[in-house]
Amino acid sequence: MLHDPNRIFIFDTTLRDGEQVPGSQLTTPEKIIIGEALQSLGVDVIEAGFPISSPGDFQSVVELSKAIREPIICALTRANKGDIDCAVEALKYAKHPRIHTGIGASDMHIKYKFNSTREAIVERAVEAVKYAKKFVEDIEFYAEDAGRADNQFLAQMIEAVIAAGATVVNIPDTNGYCLPEQYGAKILYLKENVKNIDQAIISVHCHNDLGLATANSIAGLQNGARQVECTINGIGERAGNTSLEEVVMILKTHHSLGFHNNINTKHIYELSGMVSRMMRMPVQPNKAIVGKNAFAHSSGIHQDGVLKHRENYEIINPEDVGIDQSEIILTARSGRAALKHHLARLGYADERLDLDQVYERFLTLADSKKEIKDDDLLLLMGNEAETNFKNGVKINSLEVVCGDEKDPSASIHLNYKGEDHHATAQGNGPVSATINAIQRIITKPVEIKEFNIHSIHGGSDDVSKVDMRVMFEEKSYMGYGFSTDIVRASANAYLDALNKFV
Repeated sequence: MLHDPNRIFIFDTTLRDGEQVPGSQLTTPEKIIIGEALQSLGVDVIEAGFPISSPGDFQSVVELSKAIREPIICALTRANKGDIDCAVEALKYAKHPRIHTGIGASDMHIKYKFNSTREAIVERAVEAVKYAKKFVEDIEFYAEDAGRADNQFLAQMIEAVIAAGATVVNIPDTNGYCLPEQYGAKILYLKENVKNIDQAIISVHCHNDLGLATANSIAGLQNGARQVECTINGIGERAGNTSLEEVVMILKTHHSLGFHNNINTKHIYELSGMVSRMMRMPVQPNKAIVGKNAFAHSSGIHQDGVLKHRENYEIINPEDVGIDQSEIILTARSGRAALKHHLARLGYADERLDLDQVYERFLTLADSKKEIKDDDLLLLMGNEAETNFKNGVKINSLEVVCGDEKDPSASIHLNYKGEDHHATAQGNGPVSATINAIQRIITKPVEIKEFNIHSIHGGSDDVSKVDMRVMFEEKSYMGYGFSTDIVRASANAYLDALNKFV
């Protein structure tokens, strides 16, 4: 079979092997949504289902065959005519159909699953491939439990099915048994001992029972395989299958392997989330590539290194898999560099901050919480904004008077430029009166562009958060304030914005 010797074909079995996870079954419309996303991702083969297993699976293969036009649509069968006939019928609308048929190859399966002999099993394998070949040109043969099969017998079986018309030969480590060097050696043995091996593509299909699925798949590719069978998020029976995202990013990261594929990696993260939601299979936080912690850093040493140069602690650019940026998680283990990074992101300029003082307050807060969020930082800065800035504007006292018979007025004492100042002003409400009083002291042309009030948790006695965007000399500044008193929260937000440029 002629093809680019360095091209790796990506065979996705999320909708077949992946869906065998208890409680993760998909409806046909859901399968089509995922199938279209896999098509956009750039997979070469979509294993759409096992048509004989149920009417629902049959219909899903039919509908996917209609909807998906670019990848090969593959249907699984056992090595018998009934399964193959059913698959042929299900694939009748497929633009690029493939039948995936096979039988056990290990002595354990031959004896305890089929109660048969090696000779009889090979005969059944050849008969199934020849029969399927009458209807579909592209035939993949799987030698189930090949990981535990005798290599010499396995080579005889593979040679026979290729002679019968198989275009792809799948060498599955069905039980996740092999070590990488064992599995790689098995693939190499087939390359060197199957006379007609150049007429078919060798495919690897590895399970993760011992956590070696990805390692075994890569070992198989290094030793001559050119198709890898995998699932999104590594889902599948028992401990799962080889993870598509892991294999693809290994090939992308290790250029020395010399392999390439058609996957658009920027779609990986979005598709991972889609599969997780639809199949009700949460992704573990420390999952490689797509786990929520895969590009998150909480150690102060790591945070400092990443902020100085991303590659210090990241071998993959998060944008390559569709994640906007790395996440610097603020905890009690974080250092000044991480705190400074987040404050700058929220608009607090370093040269105006008393960072040492803010950091001490941050550690006190972080010790009482597992993780510090943006609202926590805004509370940290906004509650006493004036104490966090060098030469900042500070409220010494604020008194507001309003009522049905009185125009709202505010009297404020500020420490500004190292001196105490006092002003009073009226407004159309207590907040505007307070802002007007501050303006009389500051005397700068500051224009409020946005003013938003939020309740953090809900309830009449809750802490309110005010965020305010002001314009000064054609530049925009955000201010944040917190208080159980909405007027004081508004004053804090205004001063927070002022302290960023005053």
